[in-house]
Amino acid sequence: MAESTTGVTPEPGELPQGRFSGRNDFRDLVRDAFAAAVREDWRQIIISDADFDDWPLGERAVAQSLNDWSRSGRSFVMIARNYDTLIREHARFVTWRKTWGHIIECWACGSADPLEMPSAIWSPQWAMHRLDPERCNGVAGREPERRVALRESLDEWVRKSAPGFPASTLGL
Repeated sequence: MAESTTGVTPEPGELPQGRFSGRNDFRDLVRDAFAAAVREDWRQIIISDADFDDWPLGERAVAQSLNDWSRSGRSFVMIARNYDTLIREHARFVTWRKTWGHIIECWACGSADPLEMPSAIWSPQWAMHRLDPERCNGVAGREPERRVALRESLDEWVRKSAPGFPASTLGL
């Protein structure tokens, strides 16, 4: 798990503060963030990534956290370059998205450079930003400056995007 900037591992149930490094730490942060969303009663979550390929969104624990978190009055926003990998690789997440489509907005920015698109989780309480997606290095924390800067960046990506990843497709 990621260590804080002071070099101290956070208490169980506490979200880490500071730098993280490596795919395992990143995946642990994603799992821990969704569990914290339930525990801390987050009202809003924004996630962003070029394709969510190495996110653990299809895992049973993540799906359970998202189900436990979901209810009226919540807001979940996703931003991606495209959702092809997510749809193919994360069946539990796709099912959750269909069930809770009324609280989820999905945005696609197909023209984006995958390395420029933020890989992040944002909430009003905590944020994680993977600065180097290839090496899975980044920062996480509750600092207001970090959360505000990340939110502004994510809002800009939404403005450049179009609706994507519909909850259902209608066909004849």
